[in-house]
Amino acid sequence: MNDHRNTIDRTRTVGGRVRRRTGRAVLAVAAVAGLGLAWAGTAQAASPSTARQASTCSANALKATFGRQLAGGMNHEGVVIRLRNLSGRSCAVRGYPGLGLENTAHHALAAHTHWGDTWYAKDPGRKTLVLKDGESAEAVVAWTHANTGTSGAVHASYLEITPPAATRHRTLAFPQWVDHGDLSVTALARHVDVTD
Repeated sequence: MNDHRNTIDRTRTVGGRVRRRTGRAVLAVAAVAGLGLAWAGTAQAASPSTARQASTCSANALKATFGRQLAGGMNHEGVVIRLRNLSGRSCAVRGYPGLGLENTAHHALAAHTHWGDTWYAKDPGRKTLVLKDGESAEAVVAWTHANTGTSGAVHASYLEITPPAATRHRTLAFPQWVDHGDLSVTALARHVDVTD
């Protein structure tokens, strides 16, 4: 009798396991299918944001201007630069603008650019900024000028501003003496807090 019960119990258990396994397999397939639908839904939900991701701003898409002029003691000087998107569509910038100096004939002068904190502002860090048409990003540029015409000073007439990841630059009038051609610049941000 015990053998019979054990056999019956085993049969029920085996049959139950088979049914449970089959049921589990069906549930697993349904779950995977559900996840597939969820992933597809997520991908579809993400596709508008993916579509909104903008291409990198070219120099031609941006207008460069000077903002606030910055003066200080110990021969420090600086300026806020702004890059405004005028392309008619959104584009993105990330990181630090490239800088260069030119003479009156637009020939490049010896210049060195340092990325990070400046005399006037803490570096906001590298962030991707999507600029809609008409929106701007800014950075703070700083340099020193010991005395006009001192040894190692570079007399510039123009400042070259190259947007991050761009191969062309914008040029602004920049009649400045810059010690050793050394410029410091923060990363681009929507707004950079400046200390006087």
